[in-house]
Amino acid sequence: MTTDTPLVTILDDEPEIRAMLSSALEEAGYRTMGFSRATEFEAALQTITPDLCLLDLSLPDRDGLTLIHRLALEKGATVIIISGRAQVQDRVTGLELGADDYIIKPFDPAEVVARVRARLRRDRPATTATQTAQFAGWTAHFDSFVLEDESGAEVPFSHAEGEVLRLFLERPKRLISRAVMQEALGGAAGESFDRAMDVRISRLRTKLREDPKNPRLIKTIYGAGYIFLGDVRWT
Repeated sequence: MTTDTPLVTILDDEPEIRAMLSSALEEAGYRTMGFSRATEFEAALQTITPDLCLLDLSLPDRDGLTLIHRLALEKGATVIIISGRAQVQDRVTGLELGADDYIIKPFDPAEVVARVRARLRRDRPATTATQTAQFAGWTAHFDSFVLEDESGAEVPFSHAEGEVLRLFLERPKRLISRAVMQEALGGAAGESFDRAMDVRISRLRTKLREDPKNPRLIKTIYGAGYIFLGDVRWT
């Protein structure tokens, strides 16, 4: 393996699960690093930049939910939660905070590998030339997860928010239904997915300085979906 090989970190306090996932992922061609505590994982983040994080919620020194926003926003990492918490509210909260997927324990390691592969394939750009989009006085830099306004001020966005923004920018002035969003972004359709999308769109509107009562770019078509109304130029 080389340094170009995607790095998957595994944060789980159960050594058997770390070993099982490391073995399956390395056999599939990924680099892995395992951690049992949030503190040691955060220390490692000073020197490593994971491409994808598998994150348990029930850690001995901290709730894993507290790490999601930092990983998604500051590191731009894809986050997949692996947890024994099966309640809908836990799934909704994790997705709202910026996680990209949620896998409930117990699981088959082959399923985890398949979801990791699907997420990283979706995240990989076709060419570096499609990483910047200009619209309505904004420039979206998808390589650095930053929105830049006309004055040069920068507003960071999370990986999950970037997925939704890219979906809109690739389909300007076209109705995007919930079904299209679910198919494009992955994840199981249902209440948790719908609520996560609502939160991500609300955050995008805030970062784009939209009037929440009358947004000019991301319009809600009640009962149908959303339309992005701006003109978009990719560079």
